Amino acid sequence: MVRGKVQMRLIENPVHRQVTFCKRRGGLLKKARELSVLCGADVGVIIFSSQGKLHELATNGTMHNLVERYQRNVAGGQMERDTLQRKQVAEQGIFLLREEIGLLQRDLRSTYDGGAGEMTLDKLQALEKGLELWMYQTRTTKMQMMQQEIQFLKHKEGILKAANETLQEKVKEQHKLYISLLDLHSQQSTQSVTYGNCFFSI
Repeated sequence: MVRGKVQMRLIENPVHRQVTFCKRRGGLLKKARELSVLCGADVGVIIFSSQGKLHELATNGTMHNLVERYQRNVAGGQMERDTLQRKQVAEQGIFLLREEIGLLQRDLRSTYDGGAGEMTLDKLQALEKGLELWMYQTRTTKMQMMQQEIQFLKHKEGILKAANETLQEKVKEQHKLYISLLDLHSQQSTQSVTYGNCFFSI
């Protein structure tokens, strides 16, 4: 008998929905394990059921380690994209400034070619406006580049701060574990009970 095509929509019957969820969850986790074994990949799967219950699988290490690795990769990729964007903006700003300088140089050459006697008031005013416009555009481009640099540094600071907090949490966990091990060792050490002048080990 040919199986009918499953319609991709929410299953209304809660019993059928739960059965389908269990079957498909098992199949998904099985495929994830196979992918890890066959290809040597580190696979992490996180599933929340409709009731909010968590199901997870980490094929290598713990899910916490995989999530930290993912966050580091995402942060590194974002920093690379920010660096590339800043470089592109800087190159564009340099190109525009070169164009402006070229235009001003051509205007100056055309102005001074006729000698000082050709410098009329209109030409001087036009030259002054051109220089003011060039200075304004130069300052604007410079401010934009500085603002982007500040944003990049703030973003980098946030990443480093988050990494520092994670490391501090790990240090605290390790310290708690160390204290727990010391307490356990102390409890399991040989205790002596004094009866008169005799000591009996328990």
